[in-house]
Amino acid sequence: MGTGWTSALAGLVFGLGLIVAIGAQNAHVLRQGLRREHVAVVVAVCALSDVVLIAVGTAGVGALVAASPVVTAVATLLGAAVLLVYGALAARRALHPGTLVADDDRPAGAAAPVVPVLLVTLALTWLNPHVYLDTVVLLGAVSAGHGDARWWFAAGAAVGSVAWFSALGFGAALLRPVFARPGAWRVLDAGVAVVMVAIAAGLVADLAAGAH
Repeated sequence: MGTGWTSALAGLVFGLGLIVAIGAQNAHVLRQGLRREHVAVVVAVCALSDVVLIAVGTAGVGALVAASPVVTAVATLLGAAVLLVYGALAARRALHPGTLVADDDRPAGAAAPVVPVLLVTLALTWLNPHVYLDTVVLLGAVSAGHGDARWWFAAGAAVGSVAWFSALGFGAALLRPVFARPGAWRVLDAGVAVVMVAIAAGLVADLAAGAH
């Protein structure tokens, strides 16, 4: 039991180390949390997706996926395209910033439809190669080193993901006074746009380097 709890703690720390960074998924969760729009749905999708991918990686599927150059290339290009689109939308919002209530002339208190928000969340989660690299390949490989306690390691990582996305989504409300000003949204969206484009460019560059 001691080994199990030790592995669980290691998984928690390792999992948090992978996801606590500025990225497409975290930026999306933060934005929805700030706007208080479908936060529970966004957090649930991100957290449950991570749990599923962690389980897949721990089961050993990650090694099989990583061994296929075609699958890797397709996933990378598709993910880069999604990130570029999201970055372009963020750049557009930065040029035309709104307020906390609405940034697209919606009446005060009118939330965005849940379906588009859900689709964006799914796309930024399942079409992002970094998600697979972190949860399926990397975390799966590290969990294998824990032998019989690998599922304890996976459980710790899963708890870390659920805790992080919950804190990011629901805790974002604490920053609402700051983002009541359009200038704050301009800075946030500009930063998101730069990060998204940088990640997309890095994915394509890595793919091109691997092809040579």
